[in-house]
Amino acid sequence: MAQVYEFLATGFEEIEALAPVDILRRGGVEVKTVSVTGSDFVESAHGVTIKADMRFEQGGDFADADMLLLPGGMPGAANLKAHEGVCQALLRQHERGRRIGAICAAPMVLGAIGLLQGRQATCYPGFEKFLTGADYTARLWQEDGNIITGEGPAATLPYAYRILSYFVGEDQMREIQQGMMYVHLMESRG
Repeated sequence: MAQVYEFLATGFEEIEALAPVDILRRGGVEVKTVSVTGSDFVESAHGVTIKADMRFEQGGDFADADMLLLPGGMPGAANLKAHEGVCQALLRQHERGRRIGAICAAPMVLGAIGLLQGRQATCYPGFEKFLTGADYTARLWQEDGNIITGEGPAATLPYAYRILSYFVGEDQMREIQQGMMYVHLMESRG
């Protein structure tokens, strides 16, 4: 079974953190939220406090990760960028050739540690200046090799479904989209 970890720092964007966890778990993917605050609890950008599945210190080097995820939000993304352990885990994940996802402001973390050099990437408008070495596409989500980036809160669902497809395939992903009424949403005009 695939193992995904999502790093949560104080100031994370709620939908960008919790919707991918929800969608991946619906697909049977093992995903754990990881607090980088030193506490089990993490406060979001809008004052919602959640209890993470584990603290960063409990993850070792995250060698079993098939994918590492970074939600956006401010100051959440800046707090992830300032966390040396998160940056080292991302670099090791990349060296192993395994998947990494970042959405909204969080792709700036990948830019800061050199993982976007020569790659296409997207992010929340205005943060493209932090995507060091990347070709900014302004798409809802952008894949390039083992890295997927997302634009922002409204892009969370298509971004998360694309990530789910890596682990369960297109058919099961479409079934989950149907069950969550996503297909109906995309077909509606009002």
